[in-house]
Amino acid sequence: MATYLTGRYVEIKMLPLTFKEFLHFKKLENTDPARHLSEYLEYGGFPSVVLQTNSQLKRDVLSGIYNSILLRDVAGRATIKNTEVLERIALYLLSNTGQLISINKIANTLRSSGLKVSNNTVENYLELLHNAFLFYKVPRFDIREKEYLRGQGKYYVVDLCFIRSQLQRKNINRSSKIENLVYLELLSRGYEVFVGKYNDKEVDFVAQKDTDVKYIQVTDHIPENSTRESNNFLHLPTGYQKIIITNNWDDVGNIDGIPVIHIIDFLTK
Repeated sequence: MATYLTGRYVEIKMLPLTFKEFLHFKKLENTDPARHLSEYLEYGGFPSVVLQTNSQLKRDVLSGIYNSILLRDVAGRATIKNTEVLERIALYLLSNTGQLISINKIANTLRSSGLKVSNNTVENYLELLHNAFLFYKVPRFDIREKEYLRGQGKYYVVDLCFIRSQLQRKNINRSSKIENLVYLELLSRGYEVFVGKYNDKEVDFVAQKDTDVKYIQVTDHIPENSTRESNNFLHLPTGYQKIIITNNWDDVGNIDGIPVIHIIDFLTK
């Protein structure tokens, strides 16, 4: 949001309602928050959507918001006349939430479907989507070498509602939605967030705010006998908080000294 002040403007970055704000907004603070997480994952945190009580109206408002951002804020300002490539790139990002994104792979995917598109166009459109705050690009960070890695990063959408409104339900990965939700929550708390790499291991998030650094793994559930989540923490520097966030209450506890907390507890603390 740009607020104009004597010929200049101050850019104020605003996010949709967090889950905690969503509960407050709907006066649900004194209810069991677990009962409302599915609704939040489905319809997100845009106040104009949260206030609607009719599911179809919610979907209509969401569609209007998405198209307004994509076609007016992105395509309109960049004077993109043929929006098909832009729309397909946005859908690709929604379908691959939490995955490392390759410009070359996107371009090849679009070309294989018959669209004529260059790698430069894909790169430019990704930048436009990022600048419009429809998607956030999260860079990779080499924890051992303490340096940013060029090339692939991950993209997370500004509100989970767009995943549900734009994709068929069968194409939605619930674990990716939980990961996107954790990213947005960290962002709302003022953390700078990276995708961590340590040797051949990946850490979902490295979150830093001043001297506060957290290493975070996110999962919908921890498969029986799986050690992936804790193994990825095994050789990380000591002295920083390590957390596993799950969407399964049965996982809550402790694995190799690492606390495993439920997404509800993380969002409402």
